Amino acid sequence: MKIVVFGATGGVGKEVVKQAAEDGFEVTAFLRTPAKLEFEHANLQVIQGDAFNPSEVAAAIAGHDAVVSCLGSSKGMKKSTELQDMTKNIVAGMEANGVKRIVYTASAGIHKELTGVSGKLMMTMLKNALADHGAAVEEIRSHGLVYTIVRPMGLTNGAFTGNYREATEGVPEKSMSIPRADVAYFIVKALKDARYENSSIGLAT
Repeated sequence: MKIVVFGATGGVGKEVVKQAAEDGFEVTAFLRTPAKLEFEHANLQVIQGDAFNPSEVAAAIAGHDAVVSCLGSSKGMKKSTELQDMTKNIVAGMEANGVKRIVYTASAGIHKELTGVSGKLMMTMLKNALADHGAAVEEIRSHGLVYTIVRPMGLTNGAFTGNYREATEGVPEKSMSIPRADVAYFIVKALKDARYENSSIGLAT
């Protein structure tokens, strides 16, 4: 399978590129600053570009079987439409090139699924980022693409464990975090397994 990864220099994106290439995928990493990737592999090619540039995004998607988005916003907690804007470009590029499959990395809380006092506090703190992710997800869903929405709990830089849990409704109970390497492992797995098509999966250790 040939995949193009947007947000390839982020914590999850780097892991997706590495794990997918080592798993035999043909991987294209789309990024603004190639030197930040710090990974080389026979199955990897790098395209320098800007996800806010529709023509560069469309050109990068051409010839691939699937898209992985690990994009983040530069605005942090501030109100923003960056994720929605970049996702619009990805969706348009997919449609222009006849590509249907996408895995989009969002965040736990985009469906207002976090419960309890701590969950509600977290969703309040992250309300702007969650709203931007939510708009991006709606952009994907409204265009008839074959999607997997990934909703990890708090991301850590811990080592890969393989012992994470999945939830199709809400999020796994009694956990607040997950290593980025485990999120990437799930993304690579989801690309190979039709059971994850048109689903939204909460992840936690």
